[in-house]
Amino acid sequence: MDFERSDTQRALRDALRSLLNRHAGMQRCRELAADGTYDHALESELRGGGFLDLFDDPSAGPLEATLAIEQISGELGAITAVPHLLVLPALGLPAAEGPVVLAAVENTSPVRYGGEARHILVAGADRCSTARLSPRDATPVPSAYGYPLARVVPGEGRDLAPGTAASMTNWWRIGVSAEALGMMQKALDLTVQYAKDRKMFGRSLGSFQALQHRLAELSVLVEGARWLVYEAAFHGAPAESSAVAAAHTMSALHRLTRETHQITGAVGLTREHDLHLWTLRLQALRAELGGLRSHRRAVVAARWGVAAA
Repeated sequence: MDFERSDTQRALRDALRSLLNRHAGMQRCRELAADGTYDHALESELRGGGFLDLFDDPSAGPLEATLAIEQISGELGAITAVPHLLVLPALGLPAAEGPVVLAAVENTSPVRYGGEARHILVAGADRCSTARLSPRDATPVPSAYGYPLARVVPGEGRDLAPGTAASMTNWWRIGVSAEALGMMQKALDLTVQYAKDRKMFGRSLGSFQALQHRLAELSVLVEGARWLVYEAAFHGAPAESSAVAAAHTMSALHRLTRETHQITGAVGLTREHDLHLWTLRLQALRAELGGLRSHRRAVVAARWGVAAA
């Protein structure tokens, strides 16, 4: 297996980094969070640069789209990247402007950017349905998790072909895992830098072997998530691979959140420190698609063909 990025992937990473440096990042995230709004300007820049078309691009594909989602999320891009880059093209649906909501019939939890969304995709037992949304379809929900949330009750929609629900769910799992991966890496990088800079008992906090062990274990968890997500995307979102990637990633983010806040100490629990910009959003991602238990049940169903208890 080749663990190095291709020339195309490196060029994509560099071009996307340049765009995100100008149109995303911590300051932009704080500005949008104050108003609880979606970043239409960033979406427009990504669309103009061709980044939202990677899935069907002959020189790229689903893996490159997944890499882009990871990078956008790591830079706190406030858009619905998963529907735009993965789910809509995977289902053969036309591109849509603005936030697109993903939902499941059996899950009535609040959704990200539901208050602004004008399009929704709902996964049923076998088929997806798509519908237009109006402001009266959404009820905003107070959120402390970095994203504006709302409960959405769509009106009449259009059913898609049989089997589309499974395809949507599998790509959704890969996408939300890629988002979490980008955020986990940034949170870990921030914590490692803090451990290097913070002095205690006359030496760097990161020089203590016990903390080195903990940070190394977090790095292993993040790398494991990375390659599980990449594998699932590369192979076209098989049910088992997608569920395994999501289950591992959501389990890893729980430990990473706890450990990074413990290592950064009291300051890491404050709004003045930047760590929460990633870790609070990770908790919102952790709840999507029914959470960790749902992903683990999907692994059991895909591998053994039986429903988990």
